[in-house]
Amino acid sequence: MQRISGMVAALVMAAMAMLWLGAARAEAQVWIQIEAKNSRAAAEDRARDWAMGLPDVSGHALASGWFAIALGPYAADEAAARLSDLRAMGRVPGDSFIADGRLYRGQFWPPAGAEVTTASPEPEAAAAPPATPQPVAPVVTSPVEAVPLAPPVETLAEARRAEAALTRQERMDIQRALQWDGVYTAGIDGAFGPGTRGAIAAWQAGQGAEATGVLLSDQRRALIDGWQADLAELGLEIVRDEEAGIEISLPLGLVVFDRYTPPFAQYAARDDSGVQVWLISQPGDQEALYGLYDMIQSLAVMPSEGPRNRHPRGFEIAGRTADVEAHAQAELTRGAIRGFLITARTADSARTTRVLQAMKSSFRPFGDRVLDPGLVPLDEATRAGLLAGVEVRRPARSASGFYADAQGHVLTAAANVEGCARITLDAGLEASVLAADTVSGLAILRPAAALSPLGHAELATRLPVPGTDVAVAGYSYGGDLPLPTMTFGRFEAAADLTGAETRARLSLPALAGDVGGPVLGADGLVIGLLQPASVDPARILPDGVFYLTPATAIATLLAERGMASTVPPAPIGLMSPEDLTATGTAMTVQVACWN
Repeated sequence: MQRISGMVAALVMAAMAMLWLGAARAEAQVWIQIEAKNSRAAAEDRARDWAMGLPDVSGHALASGWFAIALGPYAADEAAARLSDLRAMGRVPGDSFIADGRLYRGQFWPPAGAEVTTASPEPEAAAAPPATPQPVAPVVTSPVEAVPLAPPVETLAEARRAEAALTRQERMDIQRALQWDGVYTAGIDGAFGPGTRGAIAAWQAGQGAEATGVLLSDQRRALIDGWQADLAELGLEIVRDEEAGIEISLPLGLVVFDRYTPPFAQYAARDDSGVQVWLISQPGDQEALYGLYDMIQSLAVMPSEGPRNRHPRGFEIAGRTADVEAHAQAELTRGAIRGFLITARTADSARTTRVLQAMKSSFRPFGDRVLDPGLVPLDEATRAGLLAGVEVRRPARSASGFYADAQGHVLTAAANVEGCARITLDAGLEASVLAADTVSGLAILRPAAALSPLGHAELATRLPVPGTDVAVAGYSYGGDLPLPTMTFGRFEAAADLTGAETRARLSLPALAGDVGGPVLGADGLVIGLLQPASVDPARILPDGVFYLTPATAIATLLAERGMASTVPPAPIGLMSPEDLTATGTAMTVQVACWN
């Protein structure tokens, strides 16, 4: 009798609580999140089960792509009390928690316009009028209809027993799924040590669950299902390319094979996925490896900012902008250079990280075969402006300079480096402006790393007489040729056409790429630095008119920066054209300006 009265009282209290809830919903709303699934269909099934045993069941899509099942909304203080009561009664999982709804992106349960069977408290019994005392008769009660309970909650001990029954392959799959989610970095061995336990706890915390380090059965299913769904979406498959001698896991759901253009096997984006992959395969030695390292940095798809690491047996390059990110790596083994490059949209960074992880862990060179450079003929357009069918990033302008000392400081024309966001020397070495003088038109560049140039300038102490033969070393054609060219001409006057002696005049068929290069006398001494004839578009001088900044001005600028210039102790005899060319080539460097 007392038990029945208690049940009635409980039902009455529940009904009163439900009435109070209606007013509380207008206040700050929170939910009690009790479960999450990685597919909407599975979440709807579970929400339907929960709704048979608990009122106020709702389902919400999460920002992560999962689907949460929750109770509410409630006022914050009521939610805390209700969660405590439900846990005490074993009606909800022990890792249920209060969610403020900021991660909820849309409600999927109850379904719009659908009638859903839900549990609800019994209505409050109407008060009975006072009755005339009657003889006590046996109380007959109607059977209390059983309220469907929520799905049973798995205990930690039960979860441990279920885990112990897993096969080694199943345990390895859990480690692979944790690795895929970025929380596990150790080996895949099926042994659940501290590393695996910590990864499980980190994954649980990321899902808003209690971080026990032991997966409940539902959590294990969600982890594995999410991993396998990702694999299916990306279409990761092992590809064995016999031509390139590479075996690797590629996201064939995102890319499709396009063509061979040695040293690349190119995979283009599938269905606007924004992902491109190039397998790298070519014969070569360490010099070829370093050349490939420089070349990849010049590709338009490789952002210029990012970590770079080169060593005698391989390299890694990464770059990232607001729009695109890229990663390249290669290794040298038995005369073969093999690797890969992947580019993707920065907005898809999380997906790209997982793909890159799969590619790195599965990459395996095999055999002695590499892509034959003659496998596909290159057309003239490719030779002129493309490298292996991939657009090459070009500097805003490219000119010349020369080494001022044995430490690798470079002299160039100030106009060559004005307004540059980035300056590189030769094959991509970064440099910065140490000094620039607009009066003399000179600039001194400091390389980012120490250099030991093959040669550096020895400065003449005076200008030659008019009519003397001179030569200029410079990168006349930008980066199209691997070495500087020599251009021969005459020294015309010790002043420019206005009579100013800050510049001397030359007559020679130089090109714009030669500007900044060393002007050498017949004895191999540097008499000055080549400057353009005029920067005034309203005045066009005849072809072949150029100026130089005299060596004395160069020595003055170096001295002002505390740098010594090299001057020969005694006169030097005339050099042969071959020796003059070797001297000029050894000291000349390409200077590139990047926007």
